[in-house]
Amino acid sequence: MGIVRTRLVWLVALAAIATATVAALPFASQAATAASVTVSAGGFALLNGTPAAAISFPPATLNGTSQAVTDPLAVDIGDATGSGSGWNVTAASTTFKSGANALPTTATTIQSAPTASCDTGAAGCTTATTTVSYPYTLPAATVAPTATKLFNAVANTGMGNQTFSPTWTLSIPSNAVASGTAYTSTWTFSLVSGP
Repeated sequence: MGIVRTRLVWLVALAAIATATVAALPFASQAATAASVTVSAGGFALLNGTPAAAISFPPATLNGTSQAVTDPLAVDIGDATGSGSGWNVTAASTTFKSGANALPTTATTIQSAPTASCDTGAAGCTTATTTVSYPYTLPAATVAPTATKLFNAVANTGMGNQTFSPTWTLSIPSNAVASGTAYTSTWTFSLVSGP
């Protein structure tokens, strides 16, 4: 009987230790959740009314020498396609004329490469990297000629909303005629997919 009692005490003691050990073990449980999101292509456009409907160079007073006047013109691009295929902006113009008087067809240029910056609220956009060579000359003729690239975004750049602001230079030769009315020109811009 003493052996049975001793064994019973040991069994009770072992059961108590086992229960305490199990209670002390941390309780863990795992579950797997599959998460997904569908990202669809958005739009591709010139944004915020850019380029502006008019550009007004500062007035110039003839002084017997050639002169240049400058004015920036912001271009806001929205590339929400998610394609990474890049884009380009092309331009062409009519010759600057005032009545029968005209400025040279090579009068309008961009002297140095503009840089793009992300629009407000578009932090993390991939700013455009351009391969266009500068100075750039805006093509001009009585009837606007074939447009040429003035800025572009190579593949995997130019994604998201961003603005570039080239500074346009208008050259006025020393033999320009002061006609009393403004010289005017019509500029046409196009946003095209692909660099």
